[in-house]
Formats: sequence, C-alpha cells, structure tokens
Amino acid sequence: MGRWEPNARGRLEEAALDLYGERGYEKTTVAEIAARAGLTERTFFRHYADKREVLFAGSSLLQDVLTKAVADAPDGASPLDATAAALDAVSAIFAGRRAHARRRQAVINANTELRERELIKLATLASTLADALRRRGVPDPTAPLTAETGIAVFKVAFDRWLTTPTDQELAEILRESLATLKTVTAA
Repeated sequence: MGRWEPNARGRLEEAALDLYGERGYEKTTVAEIAARAGLTERTFFRHYADKREVLFAGSSLLQDVLTKAVADAPDGASPLDATAAALDAVSAIFAGRRAHARRRQAVINANTELRERELIKLATLASTLADALRRRGVPDPTAPLTAETGIAVFKVAFDRWLTTPTDQELAEILRESLATLKTVTAA
C-alpha cells in the first residue's frame, strides 16, 4: 500500500484497531500503526494528536450532530423530544458500523485509561447537549438533567447494540430505551 493512496485517516484507524486487538493498546506504538497503514509517523500526527485519539477522533462530529439536531427540532418539542431527535441523528453515524464499533469498544474496555477517556467523552457530549437545550430556552436544571439522561440512554442503548445478538439498528434500540425511560418515569 503506497503512502500516497487515499484515505490515510481511515487506514490509520484500521491499522490501530488491528494492532490494539492483536498486541494490546499499551504495547502498540505510533510507529507500528503508521507502518501497518503504509504511512509515516508524520502523517499519523497530521491526523491524530496521539494513539488514543484514533479511538476518539469522532467526538467533535457527535457534538456537532447533537447541537444541530436539537436546534432543528420543532419549536414545540419538549426538552426530552429534542434530545430524542438528537440521539436519533447521532445513531445514523453508526449505521452499518456495528463490527467496527465492537472492535473499538473491546479495545476501550480492556484499558483503564481508555475507559476514563470514554467517560470524559460522554460527559462532554452531555455538556454539549445541555448547552444546545439552553439555546432553545430550556432553563436549568431541566437542560442538564435532560442532557445527562439522554446520554445515559445513549450509553445503555449503545452497549445493548454492541452486546446483544440482534439485527436491530442503534436507532431502534435508542427509541426502545427512551420509551422504557418514559414508562419508568411515568410510574
């Protein structure tokens, strides 16, 4: 594979996931990732700050999608309905990527540092979602409470999507999880 072939970022991500799965996150170096992808370390660092970011580089995209979906929700939408629209929009990013998501999550689950980084990512998503709700006029404490709840629903649904042998897409599992939440809170 030549250095000048397209999709360097995707090649680096795949190489990293392969090596993390084979050798473990801690024992894999940036040089090895770059070599496996047929690229240089310099190219790696043009795309990622460090080897951890290969697993978390999509966080800003998730934040953007959440923010836009909340802003685009109908004017009369409740905070939870705006959050549901945002989660639905985010789930589209994962369509057809279950195998990739499983590999990524297995690497994260095997490493304490990466699990901590995943929690930071989720907290950042909740903060982003709360800010988007505030911009819609949702006051505190409703905005952060709804946002934290939405991210908790996402986390549970995402885990179920990865671990349950089903053909259901993430969007469907998210909707079921939100319906369960509404049932639980109505009781």
